[in-house]
Amino acid sequence: MSDKNMTMKALIDQAEKDLLHTYNRYQVVLDHGEGVYLYDTEGKKYLDFMSGIGVFALGYNNEYYNKALEQQIGKILHTSNYFYNVPAITAAHRLKEISGMDRVFFANSGAEAVEGALKAAIKYAYNKDGASDHQVVALEHSFHGRTYGALSVTGNSHYREAFGAMPCEARFAIMNDYESVVNAVTDKTCAIIMEVVQGEGGIVPAQEIFLQNVRKLCDEKDILLIFDEVQCGMGRTGYMFAWQKFGIKPDIMTSAKALGCGVPVGAFMMTQKVADNSLTAGDHGTTYGGNPLACAAVNAVLDQYETLGITDHVNKTAPYLEKKLDELVSKYDFCELRRGRGFMQGIVCRGPVKGVIARAMDQGLILINAGSDIIRILPPLVITEKEIDEMAAVLGRAIEGETA
Repeated sequence: MSDKNMTMKALIDQAEKDLLHTYNRYQVVLDHGEGVYLYDTEGKKYLDFMSGIGVFALGYNNEYYNKALEQQIGKILHTSNYFYNVPAITAAHRLKEISGMDRVFFANSGAEAVEGALKAAIKYAYNKDGASDHQVVALEHSFHGRTYGALSVTGNSHYREAFGAMPCEARFAIMNDYESVVNAVTDKTCAIIMEVVQGEGGIVPAQEIFLQNVRKLCDEKDILLIFDEVQCGMGRTGYMFAWQKFGIKPDIMTSAKALGCGVPVGAFMMTQKVADNSLTAGDHGTTYGGNPLACAAVNAVLDQYETLGITDHVNKTAPYLEKKLDELVSKYDFCELRRGRGFMQGIVCRGPVKGVIARAMDQGLILINAGSDIIRILPPLVITEKEIDEMAAVLGRAIEGETA
């Protein structure tokens, strides 16, 4: 078949015949992007406040990023990890510098990064006591991915219930409830994993005192602390990684999404202590992880973060975004409260938000939910006050439709 001259409906109908139905997609076929706007195959323009679920931090069609990838495509795309490659060497060193971690492993996605982080923690515990029945403490409402290991520590039973026994035994505690963490820890606990700001779980930031207490508990019991920074990291909260706001450093952390700004790449990083006592040659691997194209993307992203002053821009502009969202919450009874950090915000509503998001889409604004009753705001990190005003106007009209 050819997609030339096909209507958007025809393209969607064809996709529904061919693709496995594991996503409830918006009924839109996107074609291209420019700046913070997307265009569908019929030319309709959309203001993007979803950014590919937090991926497109630089927006679309960034000239520097595009040229960097074009140059790498003209050189080499893949070498396998039997060889070194310059982009991966450079990217690993730069990630160490911005994260303060000591060792980097490149994967292809956030879920793969979580898988590697869990394996490292379990191997660390195995090397201490020789046992293979260790547990991980995770948080309710967390989301770490849908691969088996990541699913094991995802705090939504709905995602797990059809798949039986999980490969990683997890016990679940509650975000910002330290006593629940203490009660979940046992002699078998090898790690505690959490998002510093929960994404799909409702845009719930971890409190500083909670992180401090969990860090202290891990130190006392030689339990590894894993921070999942796949969505909340890479500048989205105004810091390169959300934990840096408080200076509470993990033993292992994960990154993805905006790390590659569209090219599939993830990474997990660890301290030297963990590296010296966990994964060794043969314990973990990936064919594509750290290939030259993916790491060229990482380097281009980091270049643009420096050139454009991304974290400074987020810190400067986020208060204006919060102000406009707070105005919507105050104006409409349907909205209960706003919460979040930086350019990772959520409006908690008094009912399902599916209709609001659909009406916003009809009016050219792309949003996403976090659970059934929360409007999630994840714009590109280059948005301006002008575009925030545009978003707020459209979202206000969409909310009015819910209360009409």
